[in-house]
Amino acid sequence: MSARAVRVLSRLLSRLRPVPSLRATFTVSFVAVACVVTVLVGILSYSAAARLVRVDEQTVFAEVVRDLRELVEQDPLRPEDFAPSDSGGPRDDLIRSGRTDVQVLGPHGEILDEGAPGLPVRDADRRTADAALAGVLVEHGEVEVGDDRYRVVTVALGGGRGAVQVAQEFSDTEDLLRELQQRTLLFVSGVVVSAGLFGWWLARRQTRRLVQLAGAAEDVARTGHLGIQVPVAGRDEVGRLGRSFDRMLVRLAQSEEDQRRLVQDAGHELRTPLTSLRTNISLLRRIDELPPRMREELVDDLSQEALELTDLVNELVDLAAGQSSTEPVQRVRLADLADDVAATARRRTGREVVVRVAGDTTVEGRAGALQRAISNLVENAAKFDRGGSGAIEVVVARGAAGALGELRELGALGDLGEPGDFGEPGGRPGEPGDDAEVVRVEVLDRGPGVRDCDLERIFDRFYRAPDARSLPGSGLGLSIVRAVAAAHGGAPFAFRREGGGLATGFTVRGVAE
Repeated sequence: MSARAVRVLSRLLSRLRPVPSLRATFTVSFVAVACVVTVLVGILSYSAAARLVRVDEQTVFAEVVRDLRELVEQDPLRPEDFAPSDSGGPRDDLIRSGRTDVQVLGPHGEILDEGAPGLPVRDADRRTADAALAGVLVEHGEVEVGDDRYRVVTVALGGGRGAVQVAQEFSDTEDLLRELQQRTLLFVSGVVVSAGLFGWWLARRQTRRLVQLAGAAEDVARTGHLGIQVPVAGRDEVGRLGRSFDRMLVRLAQSEEDQRRLVQDAGHELRTPLTSLRTNISLLRRIDELPPRMREELVDDLSQEALELTDLVNELVDLAAGQSSTEPVQRVRLADLADDVAATARRRTGREVVVRVAGDTTVEGRAGALQRAISNLVENAAKFDRGGSGAIEVVVARGAAGALGELRELGALGDLGEPGDFGEPGGRPGEPGDDAEVVRVEVLDRGPGVRDCDLERIFDRFYRAPDARSLPGSGLGLSIVRAVAAAHGGAPFAFRREGGGLATGFTVRGVAE
C-alpha cells in the first residue's frame, strides 16, 4: 500500500472516529469517580466487618478453651463429669458460653460421649487423653465435619483419665460473610448504575445551555448571521458566558453595520470629488486648445481636488484604523497633548493658540488617538474662524461641571449610546464614581458658530453644515473626536458661546487622585 493511500485511510479513520462530547466526558468522569469511591468504601466496609466478626468468634472460642483448662487444672475431673445432666454441669457451661460442640474422650482416646456432630479423633488427641498433666491441649485449626468446618481443641483431664474436645463451627460465619460480600457487590453495582444515570441527567442538565450556546456559535459560523438568539438564562458561569457571547454578537453586528455605513458614506462622499476629477482629467485631453487662464484654473482645480481627496482618504484610514487600534493604553496628561497640538497649530496656521489647564489632567488611554481628537478640534476651529478675530483657546480641566453644565443647559447632542471601543460611535459620559472624575477638553473660537439645527449633527460622519460645504474638509474630523471620546468613557459636546463663536470638546474618564 502506497504512502498516499495510508494517509488517505488515516484521514478517513480520523473522521469516522467519534468525537467525545462534553456531556459524555462529564458522565464518564462522574461514573468513574462514583465507581472508585463506592468500590473503595465497599471493600473497606466488608473487610472491617469480616475482620470484626472473625476476631470476635476467635476471642470467644479462646475464652472457652481457657475456662476449660482452668477448670481441669483446679479440680481432678473425670469424663463422667462432662456427661449431659439435667441439673447442669461443666458441659452445659461450655456449650452456653460459646456456642461450642463438646465431645468427651476416655482413656486412650475412645469416645465416651459423642458430640453433635461427632468430631474426628486423631492420634494427637489420643495422646492428649493419656497425658498425665491436666490442661495439656492440642489445637486443630480447621477440621471438616461433613459439609461444615470447625476449629477444634482437645484438652487433657490429667492422670490418663481422658480428654475433652471443644469445637466451634465457623463455616456458617464464612457463609454469612460470603452473602455479605455478594450483597456488597450488588450494592456497589447498583450505586454505579445509579451514578451513571444521575451523572447523565446532571451532565445533560448542566451542558444543555452549553450545547445551545455551541449550536448558536455554529449557526453564526455557518450562516454569518449575527442576529441569532443566544441562551442567556442563569446567573452562573454558563449564564455569564451566554450574556457575554450575546453582547459580543451585538457588538459585532454593530461593528458590521458601522462598516457598512462607513463604506456607503465613503462611497457617497468620494463620488463627488471623483466625478469632478474625471471631468477635469477629460479636459486635460484638450489642454492645448484652452487659453492660458483656463489652464491655470484647471491645474489649480486638480490640485485642490487631489488635496481634498487625499485628506478624505487619510481621515477614512484614520477612522478605520481607530476601530481596530492596537495602540497600548497608558497614563497620559491631556495638558501635555494639548501643548503639543497647540505648538503644531501655531506653526501651520500662524494663529495664536492658548492652552489653559486646571487640575490634574492625567487619564488612562491611547495617547495617539487622544492627540488626534484634540488636533481635529483645533484644526476645525482654525478653519471656521478664518478671520482670526480672537485667539483659539484650549481648556483642559478636571471635572465636567463647566462643559457638561453648559451642555445640559443648552441641550445635549442626542443619544450617544454606551461607551465602547474606539470605533463605536456615540458614548455618554457615565456618572464618575468617587475614584475617577472626568477630564474635559474644550476648544473655544470666535468664528461664525453653528445653527441650532446643525448643532446636534456636527459629530455625525460626513455631515457638513450648509454654510460649510464650500469650505475644504471631509466631515470626518469631528466624528473621529466622537469615536475617541466614546472609547475613553466620555462623550463629545458642542455649544454656542456668548458673544459669538463655538465651544467644542469631549470628556474622558480620569484617573483617581
